[in-house]
This record gives sequence, structure tokens and C-alpha cells, in this order.
Amino acid sequence: MYQEERLLAILEFLKKNNRITVEQICTLFDISRDTARRDLVKLEEEKSIIRTRGGAILPLAQNHVPSYSNRLKTVSNEKEQIGRRAASLISPGDTIILDTSTTVQACAESLGDLDCTVITNSINQAEILSAKQSLNIQLLGGTLQKEHRYLYGLSVIEKLSEYHVDKAFIGVLGVSEKGLTNVHEEDGEIKRKMIEQAKQVIVLADHTKLGKTGFFKYASLKDIDLLITDRTPPKAFRDLLTENNIDLLTADERDDI
Repeated sequence: MYQEERLLAILEFLKKNNRITVEQICTLFDISRDTARRDLVKLEEEKSIIRTRGGAILPLAQNHVPSYSNRLKTVSNEKEQIGRRAASLISPGDTIILDTSTTVQACAESLGDLDCTVITNSINQAEILSAKQSLNIQLLGGTLQKEHRYLYGLSVIEKLSEYHVDKAFIGVLGVSEKGLTNVHEEDGEIKRKMIEQAKQVIVLADHTKLGKTGFFKYASLKDIDLLITDRTPPKAFRDLLTENNIDLLTADERDDI
């Protein structure tokens, strides 16, 4: 197993168990204590963990979002599956909005060379889609957020108000009974406007985002039409979706639930 794969697996273990020891890492991945320690040093450098005596725990504060480039290094198979599922919903002639999340980028990467129009404020999405000759790309201009590689500001929101699109694909830090949330207010304001301009709002969120609430709320559950995730959520969460008339698709099957 490569180091990046182990790092993802360690973080998944921490999310479920809150803490991990060096001995557990050695046993789980059949590696030496030195290798386990190097993995923990790497995760600490990425500010994903707090090292403790003999192991690690998750940071108490989860409001910090790693830079876009760091998040791309850990795009999971689940996000790729969600992206493919989302891309399958886009048809020739569609007008769509793609936001700046890494899960939505997985959708852009899976999108075929279709005759459709894509509106985005993401530098990465525009670069990926520029290789597809049939696509018309509208890159929204504004102030560059260098760390997370998106354009923001009043000019972006004003330009968005001129468009009326078929579908908006939106990523989240968290989706819960409190609505859709993220960390950065300027990004949230843009997502809010994207949602307003779309006939159908499609939220892409892997299972770790379900039931989670971030700092800034930019939409209510009633604003969502469809949620795509990687596995069937617990019944209580499915009931919450039903109460708010939200359809559910899972990336590992072709039938909605």
C-alpha cells in the first residue's frame, strides 16, 4: 500500500474511533514503527491530526479546510464515484453550474465531450474542461482566492444573476437538519447565488459530510432537489430528506432509494 493510501485509511480510522496508536497502525498496515511515525508526521504537517504520546487524535476544531491542492491529493474513491454518477446526469444542450469543491471537480473530470454550457468560478474546473472541444465554458471573473483557487466577490455574484441554468452541482462541508454549510462566507454567498439561478440543485457529498454542520449556512434543505452520496445514509437521515422533498441517489447503484 502506498503512503497516500495509508494516510487516507488512518484518517478514516480516526473519524470512527477518535484516536489511533502507533501499534494499531503497525498492525493494520503491516508496517514498521518508523514507517508509522513517518505517516503521522506527514498527517501532522498537513494539519490533519494532532500527534500524542504513542499515537494521534483528530483536531478538536474542524473548521479549517486544507488548501485545494492538498484536498486534491486525498480525493477518495467515493468522491470519484459520486463525480461519475453526477456527470451521468448531464445531457447535450444542458446549461450547468459547477462550484469549486473537489467532489464537483470529480464530476468535471468524468464529464464527456458534450455540447453543453458550463459556468464556474473555479480555475481548476475551467482548466479541466478546456480539453473538451464541444463544451462552452463561462469562467466567472472576480478576486482570486489563491489557496482554494476560486474567484469571488460582487462581480461574480452580479454575473451569476444574468444566468438561468438547468442544473447546479454544489459541494458542501456539511449537510444536516440545519441546511448546507461550509467554512468561508465569501464562497457560501456564491454557492447561494448559484442555487438561486438553477432549475435543479444537485448536492454532491460523501458520507462523511452527512449530518455534519459547518460554520456558514448558505442554503436550507428545502433548496435542494437531489443529493448524490456514496452509500445509503441511516434511516433518520433518509427521513430528513423525505421530509424536505429531496431525492437521493447513491454512487454504487443506478436506482434511487
